[in-house]
Amino acid sequence: MHSASRAGMLRSASYTLRHRCLHSTVLRRSISTQAQVRIIPHNPSSASTKEIDSAFLGDSLSKVGQARIFWGAPTITAVSSLGEKFDKKKENEKREVVRKAVGSAVKAVKGQLEGLNTKDKVNETIQVEVDAKVDPHAAAVAAHLAGYNFTLKTAPAPSRFDPNLKQPQPEKYQFNPSEPSKEWDRGSIYAYSQNLARTLMELPANIITPTGFCERVKKEFEGVENVEIIVRDEKWAEEKGMNTFLSVTRGTNEPAKFLEIHYKGAPKDQQPIAFVGKGITFDTGGISLKPGDGMKLMRADMGGAAAVVSAALAIAKLKLPVNLVVVTPLTENMPGPSATKPGDIVYAMNGKTVEIDNTDAEGRLVLSDAIYYAGTEFKPHTLIDVATLTGAVMVALGEHFSGVFSSSDELWQQLKEAGDYEYDRFWRLPLDEDYGPQIYSSNADLCNIGGRPAGSCTAALFLKHFVPGLDSDEPSIKWAHIDIAGSMQADRPRMYLEKGLTGSSVRALVEYVRRLSGSA
Repeated sequence: MHSASRAGMLRSASYTLRHRCLHSTVLRRSISTQAQVRIIPHNPSSASTKEIDSAFLGDSLSKVGQARIFWGAPTITAVSSLGEKFDKKKENEKREVVRKAVGSAVKAVKGQLEGLNTKDKVNETIQVEVDAKVDPHAAAVAAHLAGYNFTLKTAPAPSRFDPNLKQPQPEKYQFNPSEPSKEWDRGSIYAYSQNLARTLMELPANIITPTGFCERVKKEFEGVENVEIIVRDEKWAEEKGMNTFLSVTRGTNEPAKFLEIHYKGAPKDQQPIAFVGKGITFDTGGISLKPGDGMKLMRADMGGAAAVVSAALAIAKLKLPVNLVVVTPLTENMPGPSATKPGDIVYAMNGKTVEIDNTDAEGRLVLSDAIYYAGTEFKPHTLIDVATLTGAVMVALGEHFSGVFSSSDELWQQLKEAGDYEYDRFWRLPLDEDYGPQIYSSNADLCNIGGRPAGSCTAALFLKHFVPGLDSDEPSIKWAHIDIAGSMQADRPRMYLEKGLTGSSVRALVEYVRRLSGSA
């Protein structure tokens, strides 16, 4: 990442002596060895909730996600609000309210349980039953995201993650709907994949090396049908002429990898979709060394690769009727004795010369060869790349939107609708040749940096030169570049996401493909 790098449910609840709630989310957890948590409708006429009605006398739950905890042997009960005027909200807004309410209830109970862990119960998986009738998909997403916790601490609880990555570890909470549905199952898969991306990004760079990344991905895809995984090495990349990718690998002793995932969910002759993800497993900036403060966040500079492989896992598990190719160039960016130097010029796989003016603008270098390879080798109808690419997009959009640059109005609209549906939101930024002189004025065809102004725009324009099929009046490919450098991390906790690395764009990409495939 270059330069400024990123170093349930209650309708209108008014609880007074004269007003009682109409609808709510209730979460229960048994304190017994066989722990259980349930989320059920809170209805004043329901016998199952009369016991807690009196607790609300004189109280109010009018804001979305307000949660209350009730202790009553043998259960803990959490009630979380859908807020006022829920029925009058738009559908996308309702879905987000459900996520907030369910997530708030789950987090409230998690907070109560932290002090109850004992040595004999610390590895216990807590069974959670969720009443998800308002929106099963959104409820499943929120419960699983809110239940996620990353730690490598060994005390008081053993790690939930295997340091050697031999086997993904079980989750602390097992969420189940009160009424099974395919929408719940789908939402659970969306959330599991986002949590996988979060884990890959959170794990330190001595564990998630390029090799470690590939091993974990292969483990996650075990048993998933119609998937082929291929791990390439640097010798293969050299034979292919991937000199911009290899220019970044020169400074590290850690072997670089080029990972391919092929999901074949449609007839062989159907054109695929291609995802490309930036996989810098640690980014020091190379010779153009970053400041040391906050550099440890650069373990997550492979967030684009984490996002696309995690989205592919969900697409394959859902058995969506598409063909999908995912490629991720994986390497560290280090200032070793053989590292590329500022001012070096290399020939990219497509034959263009590239001046490397700043080695901390390495993401576009590894992506350029990967994009060209994916586009020429597999001839997709749509190619989407995802990357923690620029500090500039963080300045422009902060953490709540991912920046999108696209050659296609239609593709942009499809991505926007998918992102709005999942509240994994995108904002379109200009892909315009007027920014061209900033990267064309060098001794090579392209310079890998165009100065501080519009840094995310010049980065996207650089990548555009490696997308085959865009030059003609009627392009043969649709392309979008998604910059998640801002949305990769939540600086403040949210109702269904804790503070930390987010796995942004995973759910939106899965939803985009689901809609494109016509699946219910």
